[in-house]
Amino acid sequence: MLSFTAQAAVISSHAITLRGSPALAEGFDHFTYVNPNANKGGRLRLNALGTFDSLNGYINKGIPADGLNRIYDSLTTGSDDEFGTRYGLLAKRIIRETDDASWVTYELRSEAKFSDGHPVRAEDVVFTFETLLKDGAPAYKAYFADITSVKALSPLSVRFRFKSKTNREMPMTVGEISILPKHYWAKREFNRSSLDTPIGSGPYVISDVDPGRRITYARNPNYWARDLNVSRGLYNFDHISYHYYRDGSVAFEGFKANQYDVREENKAKTWATEYNFPAVQDGRVILQSQAHQNPAPMQGFAFNTRRAPLNDLKVREALSLAFDFEWANRALFYGAYTRTTSFYSNSELAAHGEPSKAELKLLKPWRKQLPASVFGPAIVPAKSAGDGYDRANLLRAQALLKQAGWVYKDGALRNVDGQPMRLEMLLVQPEFERIVQPLRRNLARLGVDLSIRILDVAQYIERLRQFDFDLTVTGVPASLSPGNELWSYWGSASADAPGSGNLVGLKSPVVDALIARITRAKSREDLVTEVHALDRVLRSQWLLIPQFHIPYFRVARWDLFGLPDNPPRYGLGLDSWWWKGSSTAHGQER
Repeated sequence: MLSFTAQAAVISSHAITLRGSPALAEGFDHFTYVNPNANKGGRLRLNALGTFDSLNGYINKGIPADGLNRIYDSLTTGSDDEFGTRYGLLAKRIIRETDDASWVTYELRSEAKFSDGHPVRAEDVVFTFETLLKDGAPAYKAYFADITSVKALSPLSVRFRFKSKTNREMPMTVGEISILPKHYWAKREFNRSSLDTPIGSGPYVISDVDPGRRITYARNPNYWARDLNVSRGLYNFDHISYHYYRDGSVAFEGFKANQYDVREENKAKTWATEYNFPAVQDGRVILQSQAHQNPAPMQGFAFNTRRAPLNDLKVREALSLAFDFEWANRALFYGAYTRTTSFYSNSELAAHGEPSKAELKLLKPWRKQLPASVFGPAIVPAKSAGDGYDRANLLRAQALLKQAGWVYKDGALRNVDGQPMRLEMLLVQPEFERIVQPLRRNLARLGVDLSIRILDVAQYIERLRQFDFDLTVTGVPASLSPGNELWSYWGSASADAPGSGNLVGLKSPVVDALIARITRAKSREDLVTEVHALDRVLRSQWLLIPQFHIPYFRVARWDLFGLPDNPPRYGLGLDSWWWKGSSTAHGQER
C-alpha cells in the first residue's frame, strides 16, 4: 500500500529495507532456505564454554546463559539469505516516509502473545526501549542514542522519533530488538542479575535450568507465530539445550562422547588431526565445510589504548610486527587460514589499493589528524619469511619503538625514565596460549616482557567490562550493512562506558564523523565508499594485531538431522534443521 502526503511519499509495507526493495514480496510463503514441511520434534544439544549465573542478558551484570534470544520476538526478523532487509514479525505493517528517516510507525499484529497468554501491545514496546535506555547495558545507550521518543499511538501502534532525518538505519534498527513484557517486569527489578525465569513472545520457553551447567528451552506449542511465513520451516526442535564445559578441550571430548549434537570447530589443528574417532569413521558423525558470504570479523590481539604505552600509535604498530602469521599458519594451523587484513575481509566493504577519488574526498578534510599512510595503499599487516623469527620485521619494530622513546638497555626495553615495558595478555581459553607464546617470544627479543594470564569466564568478563587489561583476544563483528552498531564498537562516547563494545578505547573525531555518514548513506555505492574510508582509518590506528579467518563454517554433527537442500548464504541455518534421528540409536538425551 502506498499513500501520499503533501510533502513526501508514505509507505506502509510488510518489510523495511535500507536501500532498494525486499527480495520477498508481500504474501511470500516462506524463506528461500527452509523446508516448509520440516518435521517437528526431537532435540538439539549444543555446547557452551564457561558458566552462567543470570537469565537477564540485557544488563551489565552477571553472565547470561546462552540461547536466551530464543524466548523473545522482535518487531521484525531477518532472512539469512538477505542483508539490509527486515520482515514483519510482531509488526504487521511498517509505516515510514521515503525521504524522512526522523520517524517510523510499527503496527502490531493483534494475535501476538507472550508465552503466558498476555497479548503483546504497544505499551510493551515503549516499556522495552525506555527500560533498555535507562537500565540496560551501556551498548544500548550508544545504539539508540538517536531516539528522541517512543510513543504508543494506540494499543497496536507505536511510533519512534529520531534526532536525525538522515540516519536511514534507525527506523530498521529499532525493529530488531527483543520486546520485553511490561506486565512481567513491572513487579521485578530489571537491573539485577537473576535466575528467575523470564518470559517472552518467542518460539521457545525456558524449561529447565541447572545453573552454570545446562539450560534447556522447550518449543512453545502455543507459539502465536508458528504459522507465519517468516516462521514456516523454522524452530523445528521440541527441545534445545546448551551444555557447559570448562574449556574447548573438555568440550571436544564431550562431543566425541555424544554429550551434544553439533560442534562448530574453531581450531584448525583439531579439525585437521582429531576428527578421526570411531563415530566419524563409521558415519555416525558427519563433517561438513559450509561456505558463506559473511564478512570476516576482525579477530585479533586487542590493545587497550587507554593505557601507556599502548596509547602510542608507534608502539602498537611495532608490537604488531612481532606476530608471525605465516609461521603460525604453517606450524599451528595446517595452512587453513587467511590473514585478516581488513575490518571487512571477505566482502566488498574491505578497502583495497589506493583510495578512490570519492574516498579521498571524505578523508582529505581530516588530513592533519590522520597518519599519512591513510592516503596511500590500504594498510595490510607485514608478511614474514615464515620462520617464526623475521629479522626484518623485528628491526622495523625496533626502529618504531626507538622513535617512541623506547630503547633496549640492561636486558629490557626501557623508556626515558628507565622503566621496562611490561604487558599482560588476558585470556579465557587456555588453547589460545599456544598462539600467544610465539608472539611472546618475539616480543622478548625486542625486550618486551609479556606475561599471560588465563582467567575463568566470570573474572574475564568483569576485567573486560572495567577495561582492566593490556591485551586480550577479541573479535569485532562485521556486517554487510554496517550502521548504528558502529557507535558501540568505535564511537568516542562509548570508549569509557564500562561494558561497551569499544574495547580498545578508541576516541577519534574522524571515526565519529565517518560513522555518522555511514548511518546516513542513501545508496549502496555511498555506503561502500564510506565504509572503505572508515576501514582505512581504523587500520591506520593499529588497534589490534589482526589474526586470521576462513570463509566457511567447519561443522561436525551427529547424523541425527535433516538439512535444507539450499543452505543460507549468511548463516549456518541451525533453526532450519530438523530431527530425523533416534535417541536409542545414537545415545540417550542428556
